[in-house]
Amino acid sequence: MSDRLQELAVFVRVAESGSFSRTGRELGLSQPSVSRIVGDLEARLGVTLLLRTTRRITVTDAGALFLNRAREVLAEIEDAEDAARGLDSLRGLIRLAIPVTYGTRRIIPLLPKFLTTHPLLQVEMSVVDARQDLVAEGADVAIRVGDLGDATFRARKLETLQRMLVASPAYLAARGTPKKPADLASHDCIFGPGNFGRVSWSFNRNGTEISVDVRGRIHTDSGPGTYASLIAGLGIAMVSTVMAGEEVKAGTLIPLLRGYKLPAIDVHAIFPGGRRPSAKVRALVDYLVRELK
Repeated sequence: MSDRLQELAVFVRVAESGSFSRTGRELGLSQPSVSRIVGDLEARLGVTLLLRTTRRITVTDAGALFLNRAREVLAEIEDAEDAARGLDSLRGLIRLAIPVTYGTRRIIPLLPKFLTTHPLLQVEMSVVDARQDLVAEGADVAIRVGDLGDATFRARKLETLQRMLVASPAYLAARGTPKKPADLASHDCIFGPGNFGRVSWSFNRNGTEISVDVRGRIHTDSGPGTYASLIAGLGIAMVSTVMAGEEVKAGTLIPLLRGYKLPAIDVHAIFPGGRRPSAKVRALVDYLVRELK
């Protein structure tokens, strides 16, 4: 990599991550080297790109303009290299962020076929339900289930998941089985990632919307937390078919109120920071769209 391209790559990651030391670790450079490279870039341009304090690094107005163009230049270079090699020779690293349950049950099982097709690619996965700062984390693409939250991200829909209510046989034996949505008011409900903090659940039957206020003592922001709470008999949860489909078939969890339809939930691939995805990222997302149909 030429000195100028290295300057661009180093500056972009410092601006995104807000850290000289983290950028150094990612790019295999020492922290002083990263600081020197950014300083040399600023001296050559004659402008301040980053404001440094002991607590944080802030991008200046000039730095923000330069950051956008630098990302474009690096993306164009990567695309040009990929075009020269051909789609069958995609190489490098894809940093992928996925939620725990959906990612492990739906995305990871699809990766062997993709990686066999592209043997020069590597995938680095962050498998967490908590919504991270994807730009700072350096993610190339993230999979989000439900509300996208940040509308500034580019997004592509992967699929739509159906949802259902489930509980363990032990819970239903102790508390009874609800026959209609209104019965949920007298049950313990588990609030998971898809409805964290909500106080009402909505249903549809024959075109009629029904909303029920629910209560519960368990709130969790993770899929495994919801699953473990269900198995422990702590209540009734609203989950996707991906989370509970296998357990329902096995009888570990029992579906409830099957005559009532719950709102579906969309799954998207998002591209942090408005970046134009690289050829290798586009190839992965195109593959997921095909396979998830």
